[in-house]
Amino acid sequence: MRRSNVRGSGANGRSDRARELGWDDTLYEDGGAPGMPRQRGYARHTDDQDPHHDPHPDDGHDGPGPDARSESRMEGPGDGGPPPRPRRAMRIARWFFGIVAFLILGTAAAGYLYYRDLNNNLEKDPLNLGKNKLDEKQPNADGQTPLDILLLGSDSRNSDENVRLGGARADRGRKPLADVQMLLHVSADRSNMSVVSVPRDTRVTIPECTDPDDGTVYPETTSATINTSLQNGGPGCTVAAWEAMTGVSIDHFMMIDFAGVVSMADAVGGVPVCVRDNVYDEDSGLRLEEGETTIKGEQALQWLRTRHGFEDGSDIGRTHAQHQYMNSMARELKEGAKLSDPGKLRRLAEAATNALTVDEGLGDLKKLYDLGNDIKRVPAERITMTTMPWVPDPQNNAHVVPNEEDAPQLWSMIRNDIAFDGKDKPKKKKPDDLVSEAEPKAEIPVLVQNGTGTTMYAPVTGRAGDIAEVLVDDGFTQAATDATPKSQADTTITYATEEQHANALAVAKALGLPDRAVKQSTGIDGVTLIVGADWREGDAYPAAEGGDGEDAGEESGPEKAPESSNPLAGSNKKACMDINPSYTW
Repeated sequence: MRRSNVRGSGANGRSDRARELGWDDTLYEDGGAPGMPRQRGYARHTDDQDPHHDPHPDDGHDGPGPDARSESRMEGPGDGGPPPRPRRAMRIARWFFGIVAFLILGTAAAGYLYYRDLNNNLEKDPLNLGKNKLDEKQPNADGQTPLDILLLGSDSRNSDENVRLGGARADRGRKPLADVQMLLHVSADRSNMSVVSVPRDTRVTIPECTDPDDGTVYPETTSATINTSLQNGGPGCTVAAWEAMTGVSIDHFMMIDFAGVVSMADAVGGVPVCVRDNVYDEDSGLRLEEGETTIKGEQALQWLRTRHGFEDGSDIGRTHAQHQYMNSMARELKEGAKLSDPGKLRRLAEAATNALTVDEGLGDLKKLYDLGNDIKRVPAERITMTTMPWVPDPQNNAHVVPNEEDAPQLWSMIRNDIAFDGKDKPKKKKPDDLVSEAEPKAEIPVLVQNGTGTTMYAPVTGRAGDIAEVLVDDGFTQAATDATPKSQADTTITYATEEQHANALAVAKALGLPDRAVKQSTGIDGVTLIVGADWREGDAYPAAEGGDGEDAGEESGPEKAPESSNPLAGSNKKACMDINPSYTW
């Protein structure tokens, strides 16, 4: 974890600077001023861990949050100085309301409008600690690229405040676990957002990771649960585990701890949630009456951490409660119900910068602001929350594993930028006669690259040459290989201009690739075939189980997330949690 050693002048200094700047709307336009750091730390202990220690004592103290923070948190600036004019405040509010529907993204973006000098409050870690990494995404025909952001919450008890909020004092000093994990996929055109939660006790392959601080190498394991990946060098190893599990190239991560959740929930001023019966979970402390209640501060943390009180008393029920909270937060931010007060915005910005750990690509508030401003176009009604479909782990019934039938469908939809809500417009398939418009095979240059080496698999040596030879034998005599290392889950054929579309389809037809594999991109020249991890052997592309259902000339209907993922629409204002009968009062 990288930390600044520069000391700031504290809250009063920021208040003076704020008055000097007049809270002007243009604060974000000329780059950040020197930050106002604080002393805090992600306590990445290297002590030997007790091999008999249960990382999940059944004490209910297992909620969201990232690395350890210091007990002290700087108070927000005072109320001195002239308040902003109402119209200016409303402009600022409108900018903020449009930002992504989730608390940590929204608050980070708002923070930049007020505090150029909070950059150094953000803790930063490398994005991916894995030995192998997936390629970055290619822009589509319009130059747009999807965004995939991993949200993490740790169970750190490495500060007095986190121990007070999380309990389990015996856990103080152990490395945190990533007990809340959600992948946010924002479509390339920013028309929709899909979210997948993964239960903390999902057994997965955790790739080899190297700790950036002390150089410790953690070997690959197939026997651990995904939440332990945070202990293998930090959040960058959790990113590597997600890439291995999903085949999705992750662009950013954000992480928060117990104290951060409380401070930001307080700053927002409350979020309405609903329960179908009175509930009291002694472990988390959550106590609510039947119906709708606006929760904030520690009560919000209790809601996000409660598992015994909801439904079947499992982690799965807890993820559903988290989805309800985040959808409700999205609507609150969009409607502007909480953030029309500039003082509240300032407190929110302060809380966000103190609470977050981010990857180095989001390492200053200008970048966070730009990210939020980019995502703000996503309508709340087109946000879909899901939980990864799972089945009990045959090796340990206390754990789960991805459902081999439905989980890959979610990952494929994300990789292909397909909305979970089924509201994508149907796309007309190109008729067979478009292929007939292709140039003669011998006149079509095709560049073939080997992308079989991913986070999960070593590359298959010579794979590009093998497929190029298949094309040459079929008449594509200009097929050639490029030794540039590539890494992607799916085999794709990309083309640069509309004139090359027919040529790309002709190549796909020759190899038995589905229409979906053919994509236009502004990031390449000519027709390029990347042989992905899904085609590691054989001369013909392996058809998807049950057939690909993408014959030319057909109309492709919209896909939708499987029901086993328990999708919750952002527009659903009637969502209400079922209560475990043993936890009513």
